[in-house]
Amino acid sequence: MTSRADVVVIGGGVVGSAAAWRLRADGLGGRVVVVERDRTYARASSWLAMGGIRQQFGSTVCARMVQHSVELWRVFDERAKTAAHAPRAWFRQRGYLFLADDANAETLTAREAAQREAGVEQRRLSVDEIRALVPGLMLDDIRFGLFGPHDGYADPREVLGGLRAMAEAAGAEYLDDEVIGIDVEGGRVCGVRLASGTRVASPVVVNAAGARAGRVAALAGLTVPVEPVRQLLFRCTLPQTWPTRFPMVIDPGGVHWRHDDAVTAGGPDRIILAFTKWDEPAGENFACDDARWHDEFYPALVRRLPGAADVTDVHGWAGLYEMTPDHNPVLGEHPSLPGLIFASGFSGHGLMMSPATGVVVSELVRVGESRTFDIRPFAVDRFERGAPVRDGATI
Repeated sequence: MTSRADVVVIGGGVVGSAAAWRLRADGLGGRVVVVERDRTYARASSWLAMGGIRQQFGSTVCARMVQHSVELWRVFDERAKTAAHAPRAWFRQRGYLFLADDANAETLTAREAAQREAGVEQRRLSVDEIRALVPGLMLDDIRFGLFGPHDGYADPREVLGGLRAMAEAAGAEYLDDEVIGIDVEGGRVCGVRLASGTRVASPVVVNAAGARAGRVAALAGLTVPVEPVRQLLFRCTLPQTWPTRFPMVIDPGGVHWRHDDAVTAGGPDRIILAFTKWDEPAGENFACDDARWHDEFYPALVRRLPGAADVTDVHGWAGLYEMTPDHNPVLGEHPSLPGLIFASGFSGHGLMMSPATGVVVSELVRVGESRTFDIRPFAVDRFERGAPVRDGATI
């Protein structure tokens, strides 16, 4: 059986849902179909994410995409409310605080200049100012901090539910199915084949498949280097209610944490921590490595925040980053296959950039080019051309 659509979006996570929503909200009158293989989202990257949202990037386009997205995050709970769904993403603009020691001070200083040029509001904090902002930090080795006051974090599951609700309310259709083939005719995309045995004919297919985006590209005979890489997170309860709320604190060694506020009064005071392992092997691995808590996370946390020595109720989980070789997204139509648009490879930044990515996809489909953002640095074929994006802000 064959049906027809004007656009097929592969992947109904935050990026795919944002794209579907913007296509409809921007006036695309045709049929927009989103194919999502797991309605529970149990292993979706956005479902398992930390929820950080920051404008502090070394590349101008990354900074500006998040700047744009923040305009939605500020009003998201009200804007995303529909008759069927009322999200509580609860964007808390408590900032991102990057700590600089002797090892990374030069890198952060260079990023500070690049971010200033991109229009990012930021402040260089002295050690005394850091101490006032985040009491309890051990700062003997710290030279300064770089603080983005408009950055923050949101509940990633509520973001996902809200974006999907917005897309559906705008008229996008979701299919609980899996794309197992991409059809090509006359040198361009002409539709997708589904595991259910049906086919959806369409002149435009958007690869928003997250950590599986490389596999989806292979269905069209293309090699695009997007691989799933495990990212561990841990949640724990602080030994007492902390006197202040944490921004996202990024230690020079790599561990970073944020508050995980109780949703009801009197609930436990918790934090969520991440610590990227840069030599983590690629693969769909969802096993939680508790040894890393004891060997890496906990020692790094307590060294920087001694008052957290007696944390309790430690719980870990694993999600997937959709990693590219330069840790930046692949965005745009594939140059050798018209009609196949990539919105993938965000390497941990997909949620924070998803509203802007929706704009990019909508413009590519409706007017044939990205007008709001210059996405040329993120071209799908940049790795073949030896033109990776250099941005040292991945954490």
